[in-house]
Amino acid sequence: MIRQLGRYRQIVGVLAKYGLGAVVEGAFPPRAEPGIGKGRGETAPDPVYRRVRLAIEELGPTFIKFGQILSTRREVLPRGLVEELEMLTDTVAPLPFEAIRPIVEEECGPIAEAFASFDEEPVAAASLAQVHRAVLKDGRVVAVKVQRPGIRKVIEDDLEILASLARRVERHRPDLVVYNPTGLVQEFALQIRRELDFVQEGKNAAALARNLEDFPRVVVPAIVWEYSGPRLLTMTFIDGVRIDDLDGIRALDVSPTRIADILLAVYLKQVFEDGFFHADPHPGNLLVTRAGSLAFVDFGTVGILRPERRDAFIRLVYGVVDEDTDAVVEAYRDLGIAPRDGTVDLFKDEIYATLRGLGSYEIGMVDIRGVMEEIPETLRRYHLRVPLSLMQVIKVLLFLTSICLNLDPSFNFPARAGPAVRKIRMRQIFSAERLEHMVASVRRQIRDAVELPQTANTTLRKLSAGGVSIGIVSADLADLAASVRYAANILLLGMVAAGFVLAAGLVMLSSERPENPILCGAISTVTFSGFGLAIIIALVAVYLVLTRR
Repeated sequence: MIRQLGRYRQIVGVLAKYGLGAVVEGAFPPRAEPGIGKGRGETAPDPVYRRVRLAIEELGPTFIKFGQILSTRREVLPRGLVEELEMLTDTVAPLPFEAIRPIVEEECGPIAEAFASFDEEPVAAASLAQVHRAVLKDGRVVAVKVQRPGIRKVIEDDLEILASLARRVERHRPDLVVYNPTGLVQEFALQIRRELDFVQEGKNAAALARNLEDFPRVVVPAIVWEYSGPRLLTMTFIDGVRIDDLDGIRALDVSPTRIADILLAVYLKQVFEDGFFHADPHPGNLLVTRAGSLAFVDFGTVGILRPERRDAFIRLVYGVVDEDTDAVVEAYRDLGIAPRDGTVDLFKDEIYATLRGLGSYEIGMVDIRGVMEEIPETLRRYHLRVPLSLMQVIKVLLFLTSICLNLDPSFNFPARAGPAVRKIRMRQIFSAERLEHMVASVRRQIRDAVELPQTANTTLRKLSAGGVSIGIVSADLADLAASVRYAANILLLGMVAAGFVLAAGLVMLSSERPENPILCGAISTVTFSGFGLAIIIALVAVYLVLTRR
């Protein structure tokens, strides 16, 4: 804590600067910054969500990444805050070449021996790494992604602080517990540590390339493994323009409408067929080449969907299209999203009202963006949490809708995606994987049926012998038991303190005093020690009662 006190002060100062001190009052160590939440610096006139974004940008790479990941949690955060977090930029001033040279030479050996040329000026710089253009000895033009020196330690320290703050927020702000701050930080820590592992990023790129090899108009850079490592990744250099640069795309004599079709087809395959998708699809990570191909870059963040979740998500889309509320709720349940028993009917009513508000329900007319925007809002109102991978799917679909409309104003997501999703669905139903799953399921059913008589016989024997016990497990009962144990401990402390006071009092009230002055002094010392110990125990008990829930 002492080592991180300076960083705590910096965080508190930035939050106070943007008028956010009162939001986290009580969440910081008492000596981190005097006067937090007292209004210092809270005269900023900007809307609160904008001030949150500005504060995050000033706090540095860990918090920027945290904000970017939070922007996918549309079922947790208000829409206005999500829109601000989506504006977070990860562009920073590049480091001088001499600062990153040791990392390059650690992974590749002397630069002059590994490369024919190496541009010292980076072509891109972000908070975690910067990218340099280079040429290998065999003539291949490559992009060398180099991790910023010391960034791992900075991030690990900030992760420790974030975890501590999340616990304090949950303890001091019970109204924010519904957002599960601790869970969000744990989720974020897992993801950003994966992004720091460039070997894993290279594997992600290789897997994506294998999955998309049937698309001739899609480019995924090849990884040059002999010049790559945990902190450096070398891949073929992609020269192109950003996918949102319409003028640049037209200047290449490439049809933006054609790029929109490629983008849609590629992502539908990734999400609904492969279950492995590029999960950071902002315009800077998608390029259009001179040959008219779509190129992916930056593979630090990928989404993974298990087969059963892919199937449930497709059923969710069809439930929306068919205005089938029960199908939507069932798909939610299969995705692990279930409202509390007392709110199921209200939840269904709200889903039905949302579907009714979409207008037409033909596959070519459904406003899929409206659906994807409204789904997280409904989940947030019912305090329902969704796995990160599923929110990544929603983010991808929202991005697809926006960027494809930018490329082709006549783009209609349901009309173009519907046939492709149907084909994927049919392939899944009749796939070898599904057949193997069905065969395995039948085998399990047969095995269970064969074992049923023996299981029933064993159970009846235990019942007749009195060897069966029934246990009831309830979260409420567990909480009650914990509360009783806690109260018993506090009561025990009080009784011990009272015992010391009573014993010391009886000794002091005794009319008989030893004639030996040494013995008399020892008794007095023990008596006052008992009083002191009783006071300490009492203070501890009071502190626990006042500070622990």
